[in-house]
Amino acid sequence: MKSLTDCYILANGIKIPCIGFGTWQTPDGEVAVASVKTALEVGYRHIDTAAIYGNEESIGQALKESDIAREELFITTKLWNDEHGYETTLRAFDLSMKKLGLDYLDLYLIHWPNPFKFRKSWQKSNADTWRAFEELYRIGRIRAIGISNFHPHHIDELLQTASVIPMVNQIRLCPGDTQEEVVNYCQKKNILLEAYSPLGVGKIFKVQEIKKLAEKYSKSVAQVCIRWSLQRGYLPLPKSVTPERIKENADVFDFTLSDSDTLYLANLTGCAGLADDPDTVKW
Repeated sequence: MKSLTDCYILANGIKIPCIGFGTWQTPDGEVAVASVKTALEVGYRHIDTAAIYGNEESIGQALKESDIAREELFITTKLWNDEHGYETTLRAFDLSMKKLGLDYLDLYLIHWPNPFKFRKSWQKSNADTWRAFEELYRIGRIRAIGISNFHPHHIDELLQTASVIPMVNQIRLCPGDTQEEVVNYCQKKNILLEAYSPLGVGKIFKVQEIKKLAEKYSKSVAQVCIRWSLQRGYLPLPKSVTPERIKENADVFDFTLSDSDTLYLANLTGCAGLADDPDTVKW
């Protein structure tokens, strides 16, 4: 990968820009609009949001106000936990599309595999939800479909009824949180790993070992972590609302971490926390 617009190729042949602009915890309104517009100006073409983030309308506004052709953009949103099920999914998708102001979506994800609301019937609710995803995919309203926070046993269960294998699994990945079992499973099935919270929700900036490594490469901690994601074959989704950092986070193509440093970062287990267990979360 040599630039923001270089792409991974999904299992169905769709191109997805190698770094996405994350919008989790970006407040709706002027902040969301301004940060997305800044990201687009910097060169991002991949924007990631979710229904639960509450900022789809502002992202839609930013897209509308940009002069970038729709076909150059890659937009992702996600189905929230209380909307699982066939009919409910279709309604939730329509609402997200209305808020985003889009005619089609590039990627739609099931946000969590085992929501608290469906804990006793998560297998069926995922199957029904995925049936709606496949329908929307087949009629061309979505270019690619995927999942988020799914572990191998969730995917195995989904594949009992699915006719389309998920193309993406978006999970928490950052130095010290590598989810090896999930990653290995997905890579064997040609499911692209997207790395949310690639900066450990900010905790990574307090890790002295990473600060020293950043000094070694004359880069910021964030740049080192984003580069690490790319070299591991992940698609990182860094988030910021600060123009300088939005630009900085995109400037990661002029250096390469050594193999030993890449492994060193991976082995800083728990340095920025670990992913939540999707089978025990309370949402």
